Amino acid sequence: MATLSVKPGQRFTLPNWHTNSHLISADAERQRSASHQVRQEARALYNETNNQTKWDEHDNHTRLAERISSVNRWKETLDKCLADIDAEIDALAKVKEAAERALQAKNLPLDVSIECLMLRESRRAIDVVRDPVEEELHKEVKVIDKAKRELQQRVDEAFEQLCLLQEARQQLSCDHRRKTEALEIDRMCLSLNVNSPNISFKVNPTRVPDGSIALDEWEQNSQHNKEHAEAEMKASTELREATVLAIAQTNNELEAQRVATEFSLRKRIRDLERAYDELKWQEQNTLEEIAEMEEDIRRLEEGLRRKTKDLKVAHTRLETRTYRPNMELCRDQVQYGLTDEVHQLEGTICALRQKLAESQDALDALYRQLHRIQTDTGYKASSLVLDNKCMDSRRKLVVPAEKFVPEVNTFNRTANRALSPLKNGQLELA
Repeated sequence: MATLSVKPGQRFTLPNWHTNSHLISADAERQRSASHQVRQEARALYNETNNQTKWDEHDNHTRLAERISSVNRWKETLDKCLADIDAEIDALAKVKEAAERALQAKNLPLDVSIECLMLRESRRAIDVVRDPVEEELHKEVKVIDKAKRELQQRVDEAFEQLCLLQEARQQLSCDHRRKTEALEIDRMCLSLNVNSPNISFKVNPTRVPDGSIALDEWEQNSQHNKEHAEAEMKASTELREATVLAIAQTNNELEAQRVATEFSLRKRIRDLERAYDELKWQEQNTLEEIAEMEEDIRRLEEGLRRKTKDLKVAHTRLETRTYRPNMELCRDQVQYGLTDEVHQLEGTICALRQKLAESQDALDALYRQLHRIQTDTGYKASSLVLDNKCMDSRRKLVVPAEKFVPEVNTFNRTANRALSPLKNGQLELA
């Protein structure tokens, strides 16, 4: 009989086999239990983490939306503030230009006032008086200088305020630009999701960036920029009102002074015209008196000549009668009459000569007075011409320069009058 081969190796007993089976079954139960526990924990963790992630994502989405809303509100506030400050800058610039034009416009009145003062310096002799016109002209120069200084100060203040407004606007603009950029970034972050193509891992994303500030500081910075701009706009508004008031006040003061000066100048011209007319009347009367005096002197001289001849006749008669012979040489009535006639004629001639001398002195005084009148008339005529030139020059203050045409004949009261030969000679001497 053939022999069976036996597989070499260890042989286990049946109890070992049963034991092994029980061990394997127990291990399987234990592993399944452990696996179930892990699965349950994993499911719980998945659900918990999924919920936490969703809530965190929702919370951050809400925070981003709120942040965007907050930044957008500040952006709109800055938009309004920028529009207001732009309008204020434009308004202040216009007021500054108006002040500069008003300042430039003061040059013409100043030139006219100085021109009038220089014209009136050409007055001569007694007409060089410190009259109300000169005082008003000097006062006008002072008023214009004061107005120019005040307007120049307002222009300088407006320029400085414009610089401050531009600086405040620059701060607002930078803040507005940064907020616009932040809005774009946060809106892009708000739009991201798990399906976005540009998401990726970043190196140390939780670091605190350099230059980061707290939320309170961010709020305070925007509030400071806004309040600073509003303060500068308030100061600019006050400056604009003060500048407009200064322009109106200086214009009113200058207009009042111009009216006062021209009133004094017109009054002075009327006084000069009356004085000129009075002098002309005195000149005419003096000329008439001179003519009458010359005629009387001629009559006195003629009378003196006649009385001299009459005295010669009386002398001749008396001398001739001294040659009567002997007893005929008597003191008769003729002798007494001729003697009385001689004495009377000598007295008459003496009186005529004295009166002729007095008349000649009076005539000389009349000629001196006439010269004085004609000289003063020339001064008054010259002063009238100068003051009328001043009035003509001051027309530039109320008539536009392009329409201003100087008057050719500014002294109508004397320009058309024919002067006497004597007056012409005196004026040429003067």
